[in-house]
Amino acid sequence: THSFSFCERLRTSSRVPSFSCASAGPRIDNDKLYKYSYSTEVGLNRPTGSTRGNAGFRIGSDVDISLVWRNPEIQDEQLIRISNVQVESAGKRSRKNNIFHGSSAESILGKVRLEALQRPFMVLWKMGKKAEPATIKNLKRGVASMLMMQLKSGKMLEVNDASGKCLVEYKAAKDQVIRIKHLDTCKTQEMGFTTHSPVLGVSGKSASETVITLENGIIKSADVEETHTLSVNARHKAATKVLSRQSLTLKKIEVGPAEVAGKDAASVVKSLDDKLMSVGVMVEKVKTKCKGCPTLMDTWKAVRSQLEPDSLSKAKAPRSFLTLLHSLRKASKSEILTVLRNCSKTVLPQLVDAVTSAQTSSSLAAILEFLDFSKKEGLVLQERFLYACGFASHPTETMLQSLLELSQGKIGSTDIKESTVIIMGALLRKLCLKGACEVPTVVKVKEMLLAGPDSTRVESEVQMYLLALKNALLPEGVPVLAKYAESEVGAFSTIAITALQRYNRELITPEVKKMLNRIYHQNQHIYEKNVRAAAADVIMNSSPSYMEVKNLLLSIGHLPHEMNKYMLSKVQDILRFEMPACKLVRQVMKDMVSHNYDRFSKTGSSSAFSGFMARTADVTCTYNLDILYSGSGTLRRSNMNIYGQSHNALLHGLQVTIEAQGLESLIAATPDEGEEDLESFAGMSALLFDVQLRPVTFFKGYSDLMSKMFSMSGDPINVVKGLILLTDHSQVIPLQSGLRASAEFQGGLAIDISGGMEFSLWYRESKTSVNNRGALVVIGNVTVDTDFVSAGVEVGFETEATLDFITTVQFSEYPFLVCMQMDKTTFPFREMVSKQEKLPSGQTFSSKRSRDQLVPGSEFPLHLENSNMCKKVFEQAW
Repeated sequence: THSFSFCERLRTSSRVPSFSCASAGPRIDNDKLYKYSYSTEVGLNRPTGSTRGNAGFRIGSDVDISLVWRNPEIQDEQLIRISNVQVESAGKRSRKNNIFHGSSAESILGKVRLEALQRPFMVLWKMGKKAEPATIKNLKRGVASMLMMQLKSGKMLEVNDASGKCLVEYKAAKDQVIRIKHLDTCKTQEMGFTTHSPVLGVSGKSASETVITLENGIIKSADVEETHTLSVNARHKAATKVLSRQSLTLKKIEVGPAEVAGKDAASVVKSLDDKLMSVGVMVEKVKTKCKGCPTLMDTWKAVRSQLEPDSLSKAKAPRSFLTLLHSLRKASKSEILTVLRNCSKTVLPQLVDAVTSAQTSSSLAAILEFLDFSKKEGLVLQERFLYACGFASHPTETMLQSLLELSQGKIGSTDIKESTVIIMGALLRKLCLKGACEVPTVVKVKEMLLAGPDSTRVESEVQMYLLALKNALLPEGVPVLAKYAESEVGAFSTIAITALQRYNRELITPEVKKMLNRIYHQNQHIYEKNVRAAAADVIMNSSPSYMEVKNLLLSIGHLPHEMNKYMLSKVQDILRFEMPACKLVRQVMKDMVSHNYDRFSKTGSSSAFSGFMARTADVTCTYNLDILYSGSGTLRRSNMNIYGQSHNALLHGLQVTIEAQGLESLIAATPDEGEEDLESFAGMSALLFDVQLRPVTFFKGYSDLMSKMFSMSGDPINVVKGLILLTDHSQVIPLQSGLRASAEFQGGLAIDISGGMEFSLWYRESKTSVNNRGALVVIGNVTVDTDFVSAGVEVGFETEATLDFITTVQFSEYPFLVCMQMDKTTFPFREMVSKQEKLPSGQTFSSKRSRDQLVPGSEFPLHLENSNMCKKVFEQAW
């Protein structure tokens, strides 16, 4: 491992020279002055953009190198002097658009910084290996990095580079050395964060190559090209590129100062100036003060009108949300509390979303002080806070600890108590994915959730813990879920089985599969249809055996009427959509006992269907709709799922499940086996971006059903509404030149999901609806911000979309008429790119471009039977 140190003089006044020490390359002759020209430039653009259109700047200077001292082991120490500095645009522009035109180095840098840049500094240069204002020191580090080299081919770790500790590969030939830095191995002191799901995340590619030409053992030239590309995984066209170049060229050799005598480098440095201090070669963080930047209150006043509830389906809502988020992350607790306490009731829920999504210690402290969970009032705000915690892009142990303390304290609403515990499960999973599964708070919550279902006899509390385990996906939770899957309480079984369905196949052990088969085939107990159907889904998705598939096929014909049709549709969907179990199902169907007309001609209204919503080079989006009816024709379960797949990762984007039971008494029908004594009930459960939310009840009990039936307005019930931070990526890229690029990618979603169920005895018709409204904005920007110039590029895209799923059932005659509709409206799609350069004097250059298009709407295809049914339903309605 290479190690280096810089030596820099302690600054006592602006006139005191500064020095730096570092380690590096070939041998320098005594009494010689080597005069080099040096330049470094940084350009920001899209990956496909021409370098002529880069935003950025170039710094040019002269560099003088001479030998100060050589020790007995042939180690050289050199003095590097930088002068005649020039700063100019990296792109070729007209005078009108060139903010550097007519400016001098002093006018841009300022007198103090220019003097600091021109002061000499020392580099401790070891053979085969390689020290004002922070920006100036970083630029000097960049010059020193050019001299680092190894004269033998091979790989090694180097700590002596402005980029940090990296694996470096050398390819040495006669009079040339190529230095390839593997930037993906670099470790720097500053660590950023990124979204836990690769589907919603950001990918990066980096490369760095230095070509050094030697002549008689002296560096004749050194050229560095370093690139960093960042792109949104779901749409790689939304990408940025940082191009950094450095060039050092020998101009001439002159007579130079004589070598200084001394025992070692330290004593020589001290003899030259006893105020010199050692400084690391890694780039320092530059603190830039933003003059005239808006305060949090200024930002809030500018965006609050865009966050009214009526605007949540428009792109302006998530765009304003992201603007507010950036401001919140820089704000103090008192500033955030001031905004919270001076906010109108209509916009306050959206502000709570933003404050929680900021995920800073100040924002968390402010929102916890603002909300009073001991009161029943403010339930909407409390739940919005909890859901925003569940969707957190990079939750901390502190956030989980806060929810744990909250759950153990006084909570005025049982709904909020349930949501708190359920969301703790989601945070637990994300922290474990980050490698923090053994931190104290996570261990406490793990123990609490695993013991939870057995710690209470209250049915709602058992469901609460099972839903939390469904979010947590702990391997240790499989035995607990397996136990409750066989419960005689249908709600427990359904939650436990659907939770098992989310686990990796490797964790569905042979014992778990035996349990699922016992449930489906009712070997020990009689189970409700929806429980058996859920068990069959898990079996089919968990690498089933030949006999398991055969027994499932043989069961068709011996199941309740509608379940026969559901299982038949499920098998046909597996074959048509070529799911993992497809080959095995075909193999079993070669047996005529399993595959015959009697089994495969079952009729009914239940169905299962999967299809593609979108297929692009970046992401594949699929949907499936499962509908299970009772023999009476009333809905038993409606399940809609949307999945996104990218970078070999799967994201469960949306699941909306509507369940109903005990409605047979309304139409004087006979319940199916195992469902004779079920209480009348209808409710909805939503899973959004891998996070299970608290279920919503439409009605429970016969009296509640009747009262709501007569007062039913037909208006949908809100399931989830608010602003979600989907993509959240932040990183600092230390460039070898000594400059630093800051990258921020955020994606905001404004969403409104509602659902309803209408039941008409007069028309003998039921209708369920799931309405999804959303607007998405993704913005990525990369900036290089020094205290004397800044440049940046911003890319992004935005869209607004509506997706409706409606199921109409007419049970006035048999067989029942069932029509399912899944519609996507025409929606706009916009891509944007902008670039900017700015000097402290206020001179700016900016350019913006955008492209708009309309994506046509469509009705997603379902099976042919459904199309025929819809024709009959609408003919009768007409």
